[in-house]
Amino acid sequence: MSPKSSSPVFGFPIHDIFSRVVAVTGHYGSGKTNLSLNLAIALKRQGRGVQLADLDVLNPYFGSGSFAALPEGEGIPIIASAYNRSTLDIPALTGRLDACLGGKDTVVIDAGGDSEGATALGRYAPRIAGGQYDLLFVVNFFRCLTSTARQAADYLREIETACRLKVSAIVNNSNLGKATTPQDVCASIEEAAKLCEITQKPLLFTSAREDIARQLECLGSAIFPVNIYPKTLWE
Repeated sequence: MSPKSSSPVFGFPIHDIFSRVVAVTGHYGSGKTNLSLNLAIALKRQGRGVQLADLDVLNPYFGSGSFAALPEGEGIPIIASAYNRSTLDIPALTGRLDACLGGKDTVVIDAGGDSEGATALGRYAPRIAGGQYDLLFVVNFFRCLTSTARQAADYLREIETACRLKVSAIVNNSNLGKATTPQDVCASIEEAAKLCEITQKPLLFTSAREDIARQLECLGSAIFPVNIYPKTLWE
């Protein structure tokens, strides 16, 4: 199911545009984990019951489960492998997600990167496809392997094949980390439009660090401000 239309304003009410199951995919380093955390927290603060599922079984140290204290502090339970936050690097899935998919809470799923990571999401595809869901493709045009719309479109199609679900919308999360400027985000808008044209998928919103997002209301598209939760080892 495609997300409902939203007003192009800063801090729009996202609880009005998402289905009960929201899966977040993208290329490695696209920022999908940080977006998953922000979406889950925003949905909770806007009145929804929310659970956050970490399906990044290929790179568990950088999945949302590694930052569990953040959503748990907001009253958001984490669904993750029993080996998450342990010293064991085991690509194991959890049966808890099956139960949550049939419940009443909104489930935000942080899928693994690329087609390899999205394969784990495919395990739940029959349950997800049987109801209303949103599958987001997060793109950062400053990443070397998704620097063009054509490259990003190839990744999108590979992810769709791997997870056996169709992407419903694109999120432009183009950034250069701490060095990002409003001009950098604006420069990515044209490529995002090309990606939408190639894939025939709508642009749901452009996400940007909150201080930058406040300077981007003139873009004419929805802006979703995010806090940066994952930190590098030297921060």
